[in-house]
Amino acid sequence: MPQHDSASAPPSDRRLPAYLQLRDALATRVARGEWGPDTALPSENQLTAETGLSVGTVRKAIQTLVDEGLLERRQGSGTYLRKRAFNASLFRFFAVQSADGEATIPSSRIIARTAATAPAVVAKILGTADCIRLDRLRGQSDALLLSEEIWLPRARFDGIVELDESQFGPLLYPLYHERFNVFIASAVDDVSFAAASAKVAARLGLAEGAPTAVIERTAYTVDGTAVEWRIAQGPAERFRYRSRLS
Repeated sequence: MPQHDSASAPPSDRRLPAYLQLRDALATRVARGEWGPDTALPSENQLTAETGLSVGTVRKAIQTLVDEGLLERRQGSGTYLRKRAFNASLFRFFAVQSADGEATIPSSRIIARTAATAPAVVAKILGTADCIRLDRLRGQSDALLLSEEIWLPRARFDGIVELDESQFGPLLYPLYHERFNVFIASAVDDVSFAAASAKVAARLGLAEGAPTAVIERTAYTVDGTAVEWRIAQGPAERFRYRSRLS
């Protein structure tokens, strides 16, 4: 398959059909941060001109990425990266509602950020021990709901320690994309329960040893690279899990 230019993605397996080779090339360009969250991808005609492929092949490659949840088509506007809400999705495990019963995104406050050597288990997941650690509290009204410890590879997030506090909103993944060209495409959550350590208990206003729900998350880019590991703890009595089977 002809390549976009010298900055395009490396060729995928030549044994694949042309539309899958293009799918891989586009996914790699997304992972590199070539398009922002509100920047339309090139049109089908533009990609046809760039690649030398037929419109049908280009359309099939884009549709594959739409079906995989990476892209979304906006009527009359074009094709964009699908906006993710993985940060908010942590709260599917906890009862978080406004006074009128509506689901809400809790407030967020970074209480510490520093360059640090990651623990061995985290370093193995992220592929490096040279990391940045963020400590964050999340809550609603006067109630603290989560204490989070977040680890990021410093090479991908250099400058986040010095970033002005006003740049941190309630959700981190938009910040990762907009400031560091890191697009979170998927995440895996592991849920367990543990007694609150003295530090977590103090942060959440719990008794030391109180039961907490623990969510360990690994977040990945389009190409499957782990770029964030976090552990979040919240009061066990607010934990909930709901599954629909059909």
